[in-house]
Amino acid sequence: MRIARFSTDEGMSFGVVEENTVAAIAAHPFGELTFTGQRLPLTDVRLLAPILPSKIIAIGKNYADHVREMGGDEPPAEPVLFAKPSTAVIGPGEAIAYPQKLSERVDHEGELAVVIGRMCREVPASRAAEVILGYTCANDVTARDLQKRDGQWTRAKGFDTFCPLGPWIETEVAPADLAISTTVNGDIRQDARTSLLLHDIPTLVEYVSQVMTLLPGDVILTGTPAGVGPLQIGDEVTVTIENVGSLTNRVIARD
Repeated sequence: MRIARFSTDEGMSFGVVEENTVAAIAAHPFGELTFTGQRLPLTDVRLLAPILPSKIIAIGKNYADHVREMGGDEPPAEPVLFAKPSTAVIGPGEAIAYPQKLSERVDHEGELAVVIGRMCREVPASRAAEVILGYTCANDVTARDLQKRDGQWTRAKGFDTFCPLGPWIETEVAPADLAISTTVNGDIRQDARTSLLLHDIPTLVEYVSQVMTLLPGDVILTGTPAGVGPLQIGDEVTVTIENVGSLTNRVIARD
């Protein structure tokens, strides 16, 4: 099932995407779904970020090849956690705003994102699937020069528009071995599989939930594979994940 958040002239709704239509649901997607009877062509709606999380917890250095391309030798023994603010979230088709006055190097980082389905804490890895609503595409946009300068990652990864999510939440995909790729203006930059994650999704849910309570709609970004690289104003960047979808955003200058 593909759960989308969309807008029309009448307002915002959640719905289930079926082929080229979206069937509206009466409330949020956490729990049993109640359909309103309204069904709209996808061409008549605007897809938004599929969820507005209370927090985004991201995992750094979770693909060995990415660790090496960033100058590291040994992958970390434990997941590396950092957070992105909820205000960084944008949806499919929205613009990534390049902060020219503050950064000279902004990179794409295509990732598989986990969407939490219910409040939970201290979840054992064996039960992680019980608290996951589904999966979506993400782009952990990063001001690389600021990341290196600051020595920690909050500013570099926290700009408004630096967390595109979408186009929907896929609830029925098996995430252990999915193809993931990132293209910029049609050229492939990243090409990997989620089977190469150093710390798999059940491990990440357990690890993160030992630290903090996760709420419905919270997002865990699982890490980016090798091939990260710079974006320029005017670029179009697409993150595609097998059996999930494609998330496309363009880059504009920040006012």
